[in-house]
Amino acid sequence: MAAGTSPDDPAATVEAVGEAVARDAEGTGDAEGARDAEGTGDAEEAIGAEEPEPMAKGVVSAPGPDGPVRTTRRFPMFTRDTARPEGGGRAASGDAVAPVRQWPFLTVLGTTGLGLFLVAVDAFGIGFRIGTLLIGLALISGAVIRRLVPSVGMLAVRSRFTDMATYGLLGTVIVLLALMAQPRPWLEFPFLEAAVRFTVR
Repeated sequence: MAAGTSPDDPAATVEAVGEAVARDAEGTGDAEGARDAEGTGDAEEAIGAEEPEPMAKGVVSAPGPDGPVRTTRRFPMFTRDTARPEGGGRAASGDAVAPVRQWPFLTVLGTTGLGLFLVAVDAFGIGFRIGTLLIGLALISGAVIRRLVPSVGMLAVRSRFTDMATYGLLGTVIVLLALMAQPRPWLEFPFLEAAVRFTVR
């Protein structure tokens, strides 16, 4: 009720009641608006915390003490796993000793080592030719083993076809070079001699 108005004046009473209701509505609206604003802000912060910020393509995230640490590498620094090549399993059961499980690889490696030894000591005066032939034959035998044996252990590097092509091609080239080595080559190709003479003429 406003000051200076009589309690018997109905117009003044209605006006005072209207002002009081308006003040209550304004106070209630302000409080509810503040609560709504706080609630909306909390919800938006919670949503922002739940949904991770999208990363650019090729960026890797790793856990760190202060949250995820981002790097710009497309792949992790260290390889954690590599698929075993076709036929890369043990050549014998797991109960066998290690040399038996890896006999294809050890056969090729041992023959190659013997060839290098003969080249180093120049055995029988023709150690270079015999040793190089052994190295080439070891690679060719590796290609044959890779084709015939289902599991060859560490002799398997890539796919079966790639290993066969690599071992076979390198072995054939080394054998041909050993047979054509000077002096007194065991294999002669007249057209190659003519080509060499034409080239160095």
